[in-house]
Amino acid sequence: MSGADIPWALFIVASLLLIITPGQDMVLVMSRSLAHGARAGVATAAGVSTGLVGHTLLASLGFGALLHAFEGLFIALKWIGAAYLIWLGVQMLRGGAAEFGAAAGGSSSGWRRFREGALSNIANPKIAVFYFAFLPQFVSVDATHPALAILVLGLVFAGLTFLVKAPVGLVAGRLAAALRARPAVLEWIARTSGAALILLGLQLALARR
Repeated sequence: MSGADIPWALFIVASLLLIITPGQDMVLVMSRSLAHGARAGVATAAGVSTGLVGHTLLASLGFGALLHAFEGLFIALKWIGAAYLIWLGVQMLRGGAAEFGAAAGGSSSGWRRFREGALSNIANPKIAVFYFAFLPQFVSVDATHPALAILVLGLVFAGLTFLVKAPVGLVAGRLAAALRARPAVLEWIARTSGAALILLGLQLALARR
């Protein structure tokens, strides 16, 4: 495989358009940044990207094809992912402005936020199926090592995801200090973010392959 075999410009543009589209990862990064500061947001973004690396390895091994072929496996994984998102959303609703206001000025375990980002991503079988459908479009039918090409594309996608979402976490983290003086706004953000994660979890639970 050579770099010339891959239409890099098209792949990067398409990837960036997908990455900036609001979804569970963006909601999670922003909410963790607002609640726990910029460091927590960057750690969450790193976890999300690491989850994508996991999906990349699985995609290069054909796991996406297995999910597409075996409905039972897809259903089991999607319920796990949906339950985790809903649990995160409920926790956010229960904490409300108190969690945001108290934690924004304190410290938060970077490892815990990293783990949350990684688990929310790796437990989503829709991403595995997405990789199965998306990445091969940029691999030539004449590629000598198609699995290697998919691996490289997936790693680049994960890297681009971090480059986009880490700055989002930094900006949201900078806003956290200013928002601490506005508890009503924090309450609205907490409830909106929690509700969004619950809705995304329900959407995943109802999703088909």
